[in-house]
Amino acid sequence: MSSSFRQRLALQHLRSGVIAHPTDTIYGLACLANNPFAISQMIGLKCRDKSKGLILLASDIKYVLPYIDSTFIGDLIDGVQMTKNQPTTFLVPADSNTSTMLTGCSALIAVRLTDNALVRFFCESSNSALVSTSANVQGQKTASSLLQLRSQFSNGLSFALSPTKYNNQASAIINLISGERIR
Repeated sequence: MSSSFRQRLALQHLRSGVIAHPTDTIYGLACLANNPFAISQMIGLKCRDKSKGLILLASDIKYVLPYIDSTFIGDLIDGVQMTKNQPTTFLVPADSNTSTMLTGCSALIAVRLTDNALVRFFCESSNSALVSTSANVQGQKTASSLLQLRSQFSNGLSFALSPTKYNNQASAIINLISGERIR
């Protein structure tokens, strides 16, 4: 991917804080999975209940390996292959060292792998998975414009890329252990 000036600027802000950006599904907020300060900031910005987990978003499984129980890697790869044509988030057992800021009160962690070019650019350039969540304050509608984003977060975000027209459908969520479809 040939990155634009604004995408490179977003990457610089992502390295230390929380940004808004288009994803393969809905308009989202992101920070680096290896930045506890930014994860805490994201939870605060969203007024999110700390007992709820967050999603790891990555372009390659290697970026999520430190956060998942290694005995389930093969199952995750199989699940991703089976749902390749539909954005799907999988709930998988978390590694015992994974922060509760990511898992909430669960032993599972949410993981979505995507071939989205912007997510790939962020992951490859930072050598990290992204922590991802919808671009809204808990209980409010997901922002679909920069104006709505500013109205919900004022100047709390480090940077914002504009949403795109395809940002409208949340991913399916499947518990990889039970096979249950949550959404």
